Amino acid sequence: MAAAEVPEESGSVARLRPPASAGRFEGYAGLDEATVVALAQDGDLSAFEHLVESYQGRLFRLAYRLLNDRGDAEDVVQDTLTAGWRALPGLDRSNAFGGWVYRTATNRCFDVLRRRTAHPEDSVDSAGLWPAPDAMTGDPHRSAELTAQFECLSRALSALPPEQRACWLLREMHDQSYAEIGAALGIGPGTVRGRLARAREKLAEAMIQWH
Repeated sequence: MAAAEVPEESGSVARLRPPASAGRFEGYAGLDEATVVALAQDGDLSAFEHLVESYQGRLFRLAYRLLNDRGDAEDVVQDTLTAGWRALPGLDRSNAFGGWVYRTATNRCFDVLRRRTAHPEDSVDSAGLWPAPDAMTGDPHRSAELTAQFECLSRALSALPPEQRACWLLREMHDQSYAEIGAALGIGPGTVRGRLARAREKLAEAMIQWH
């Protein structure tokens, strides 16, 4: 591939940006992810842009919930997707891309947490991370109640140890299997199960007022 086509040099795909305009990637909509990854591995830049559009929102929500810092989360997503382009030739299975980006993003988040010398911010900005209550209910009273529940959950999540928070987020918010979570975090399924159990117990205690 010519140097000018490398995304991180052209800046055309590695930068976070708003959702693509409707129909931009219609040509890939009917393809499964493994096929799109295979096209990207063959140098189809639009196919890789489609992968970026598919993953950047999910990775941002994962990173932001882990880091509680919007700027750090954006950096993690951008670094992960840029690295994803470089890693494409080395993926021996085209269906391995999703696991790779989740593993890389999670590990980069842990790197950020290890580098921090101060405690994470006490304030929790959950805007945009949960479904919009108004859209869910149409009832102002119920919407206010749901907003309070989401804020309580955000605070409880931020109080979990990072390893437990990552397990819970990957399982409950990103529908990852125990094996996928274990691969992302470099731990066995039994450890995943144990961390999930402890995370669920702590969250249930924190949310008891809403039961």
